Amino acid sequence: MKKRNLFALLVMAAIYNANPASAQDKKPYETTVSGVKVIVQPSGNDIVEIQTVIKGGVENYPAEKAGIETMAISALTECGTLKHSKNDFKNALDKVSAELWGYDTKEYALIRMNCIKSDFETVWPLYAEAITQPAFDAKEFERIKQDAINNLKSNDAQPDAAIDKYADKIAFAGRDYAKDPDGKVDIISKLTAAETKAFYNKILTKSRLVIVVVADLPKADIEAKVAAMLAGVKAGAPFEAKKSFFRVYKNTFSAEKRDLATNYVEGITSGPAPGTPDYNAFNVAMRIFANRHFLDVRTNNGLSYAPQAWFNTGNTATARFSVSTTQPDKYIAVFDKLVDKVKTDGFTKEEVANKKVEYLTGFYYKNETNQAQAAALVSNEVLHNNWMRSVTMVDDIKKLTTDEVSNAFRKYIGNIVWVYQGDPTKVSPLLFTNGTLNKGAAPVSH
Repeated sequence: MKKRNLFALLVMAAIYNANPASAQDKKPYETTVSGVKVIVQPSGNDIVEIQTVIKGGVENYPAEKAGIETMAISALTECGTLKHSKNDFKNALDKVSAELWGYDTKEYALIRMNCIKSDFETVWPLYAEAITQPAFDAKEFERIKQDAINNLKSNDAQPDAAIDKYADKIAFAGRDYAKDPDGKVDIISKLTAAETKAFYNKILTKSRLVIVVVADLPKADIEAKVAAMLAGVKAGAPFEAKKSFFRVYKNTFSAEKRDLATNYVEGITSGPAPGTPDYNAFNVAMRIFANRHFLDVRTNNGLSYAPQAWFNTGNTATARFSVSTTQPDKYIAVFDKLVDKVKTDGFTKEEVANKKVEYLTGFYYKNETNQAQAAALVSNEVLHNNWMRSVTMVDDIKKLTTDEVSNAFRKYIGNIVWVYQGDPTKVSPLLFTNGTLNKGAAPVSH
């Protein structure tokens, strides 16, 4: 037996016999503190990772205020607190080499802290201050606002980022998902520190919070510190995120002229919602299709340097395909042929088996750090309403059959919303709207 085949078998055996909980002396658990769910994963190391989630994302603000939540989360750690100026706050963190920052997504905002266990008593008060006592200093807010504007202009000049935003704008027109968490220059320019602070105070409610702790800390200590932090936080009205199915009734094509060295194409179609039976199978299916897509588009036909296909998970889940190419018409012909072949023949047993091993290898590798483990717990709790999925997912993936993976692809890949940026004279829209995907693309019933 060749060495590489022996190695592959050993890797597969190790993964299929692994127990994701075996690396932990204690099992993860959840507790409720002052009405807020707190999920704890004992880490087995001296690192403390804590992530506080504010649920809602793009549901929390109207389109004309897109970007306000991102600005609010940035201000928590960049504008000082009621007890510390911005510089004093940063200096205190630097002394112990701790991390404390946040970000915003379409589903939730997150504020995280990371430090070594011996510095926890120093860093936690700063973390609690940032969340519950932010200063929203007007001068510092103007600084971060200008930074945000500069980043927006920079991203718009990056074709890969620009085509993604354009695709969202067209595909999700009229939906919450059309909103860009980063906002727009004209919106951000008008935001004030006072307005953003008022918005933050509105969304900071116990009903929207989830706290994830990956650390070896006593349960009583965690509960006491969280309770003290939440003492001044209002309960808020019950909140449940909206999940919506993205249905595409017909192929469409939208173009935007841009002076680019090449042309950018992106397609968006349906995907299974988090928590549904097809979710895992479709995730594996799209990973296999991404390999085939890359092979056919780049290796076999030389149409794009970095063609991509992926499952874009979220409360409105989608499948997406993108290329940068000088020959968009040839690309869609290759794409249609590839999709039709998968729908007709399905995936092979070998493809599915290999992708499952690759998927699980990546899962273990990515979850080596406390931060990654916390992120997995967060995403599974927020999207699937089931943080335990991060523990059971390995077994769930192992159970998938070739038919389940092939059928998930057939079920959801149908009509596509296509968008294009570049030279409009280089593309034939009818090839995208009247392609072979119109044949046998039965609508998904939900």
